[in-house]
Amino acid sequence: MKAVAFDYQRAEDVGQAIRLLGEAEGEGRLLAGGQSLGPMLNLRLVRPGLLIDIRRLEALRGVEEGAESLRYGAAVTHAELEDGRVPDAAGGLLRHVAGGIAYRAVRNRGTLGGSLAHADPAADWLSTLVALDARLHLQGPQGARSLPLAEAVLGAFATAIEEREVLTAVEVPKLGAAARWGFHKINRKTGEFADAIGVVVVDPERGVCRVVAGAVEGPPVLLGGLAETLAAEGAEAGLAAVEPAVAAALPQLDAVERHLHAVALRRAIAQVYAP
Repeated sequence: MKAVAFDYQRAEDVGQAIRLLGEAEGEGRLLAGGQSLGPMLNLRLVRPGLLIDIRRLEALRGVEEGAESLRYGAAVTHAELEDGRVPDAAGGLLRHVAGGIAYRAVRNRGTLGGSLAHADPAADWLSTLVALDARLHLQGPQGARSLPLAEAVLGAFATAIEEREVLTAVEVPKLGAAARWGFHKINRKTGEFADAIGVVVVDPERGVCRVVAGAVEGPPVLLGGLAETLAAEGAEAGLAAVEPAVAAALPQLDAVERHLHAVALRRAIAQVYAP
């Protein structure tokens, strides 16, 4: 199957992209890497009247370093993070995650912002950046705003990004020198969507311990109780608390699915506390 007919326009700047979205009256879609949108177009799951190409906008490609965070342009690619061409705010976690996304051809074109705006529950960046407490920066007709990624994801493929807004950047807090992280995903083979994702970030310098179960039916789930156990009692207690935490947080899953998520989390915790 092929896409329905649509118009195409390359935006010259973010302001023009916003104007074009307004003129399209709900029929416009932004095109960055196209690694999610392309297949959806060909399957006719989306049928836009206008594609607005924002891939080459320099305003979306830079990285700004602040005292406590790094702000990544939404069009930074997975490959740029994988190859270390942009700095890693998370002490290697971003580079590790980027290198495990799909295949190199996808990573060459797929973008950080595009993945988050698409909000596929099985996407690696969604779970990882919720665990890192990242913020989205948006620009629309009413000006600029930002909101935590954990609040921006409303459900599977659903976000709080408004129809005429452009996701311009993703802000990621810097991890301290003593921070440790663990990331584990379970999928049948390389390149397939994850069946379960576990992410653990422990940053004693900032007093942060966050545990996320991803690749669930909706947004990634923060396991606050499990994080408290890890922070207060350490790895052994945390590992023992994984299965009860998963059962309580994800009661809709069947026994096999709960087991997969528990395994992903235990392996992520083991990475954090490995000698």
